[in-house]
Amino acid sequence: MTDDPEEGMLSWDESVFRDEHVFEIDYVPETFRHRESQMETLKYALRPAVRGSRPLNVIARGPPGTGKTTAIQKLYGELGSQTDVRVARVNCQVDSTRYAVFSRLFEEVFEYEPPASGISFKKLFGQITEKLVEEEEVLAVALDDVNYLFYEGEASDTLYSLLRAHEAHSGAKIGVVVVSSDLELDVIESLDGRVQSVFRPEEVYFPKYDEPEIVDILEERVERGFHEGVVDAPILDRVAERTADQGGDLRVGIDLLRRAGLNAEMRASKHVEPEDVEAAFEKSKHVHLSRHLDGLSESERALLEVLADHEGQLAGDIYEHFQAETDLGYTRYSEIVNKLEQLGLLETTYTSVDGRGRSRQLSLEYDPEAITDRL
Repeated sequence: MTDDPEEGMLSWDESVFRDEHVFEIDYVPETFRHRESQMETLKYALRPAVRGSRPLNVIARGPPGTGKTTAIQKLYGELGSQTDVRVARVNCQVDSTRYAVFSRLFEEVFEYEPPASGISFKKLFGQITEKLVEEEEVLAVALDDVNYLFYEGEASDTLYSLLRAHEAHSGAKIGVVVVSSDLELDVIESLDGRVQSVFRPEEVYFPKYDEPEIVDILEERVERGFHEGVVDAPILDRVAERTADQGGDLRVGIDLLRRAGLNAEMRASKHVEPEDVEAAFEKSKHVHLSRHLDGLSESERALLEVLADHEGQLAGDIYEHFQAETDLGYTRYSEIVNKLEQLGLLETTYTSVDGRGRSRQLSLEYDPEAITDRL
């Protein structure tokens, strides 16, 4: 650090960032470290597509922020450059029904969106498979965050349609990679028997990153994203330590670097200091929460708002408040409770109630204020 405070200060038109996009969620790094064995398994499964054959099916599992989506993006980027291969990555947090998934596949195959209404699933499905056969193309589908299809009860029907496409239209060649961040979900056991009999996937696991691996990966982001000298080694170590504390989720570390850089800019400083990291961590540690909330429907968000005001009450009492807000029935309410519990947003515990037997008590898994701030 310089003795002259002015030399460490940003002028009005300066930034600590060389390329802020490096810290965006959709950025795909040029080098992909510490996932060599996982990449080899995926390449093995996808290689038949290059030869015009149906690729092997795959389950890719692991905690959030362990490189699953990046691996798919990099390999599908390479695979999509092949003349006779189509690739499609579907974000099931956004497209969480069979029809929505196939609408996305239609868009990838035809390069324009299907009609907004008036087209049945059968016709949509038929047009996709016919096009693949006509063009003699192989389709490699990645169902990213497939756990959301399970939460909506749509996984078995979606996979059954994809895996049986060659029976519906002879010559159709589709391979499926399912990607899940829910370690409590047993993908195979949760599927219908009719799907289990034909799925038979290769399995690849993405473990959480340890602290030295986090430092190694984030160091490249720092070099590409910040100007020289903005983030020094002790600061990077602190960011890596905080990231490891949050389960090794790399998205926490990437978001933390970006927010810490913005905090330094707010101080007009050319250097990220420890206080910038600690202030940023209060928001970055909730990156999982923000991501879950982004994918919720209006009624699901409404239940979280009700819970924030009535946390710890019995399910029946909370329903009365929820019904007053949404006018939805108890069946739909129960479905939403189950989904939010599967997402790790709320916890249900059974308790004895005088004269009423046992009843569920609902509690948020996060601080209510953290949820309402992000809603």
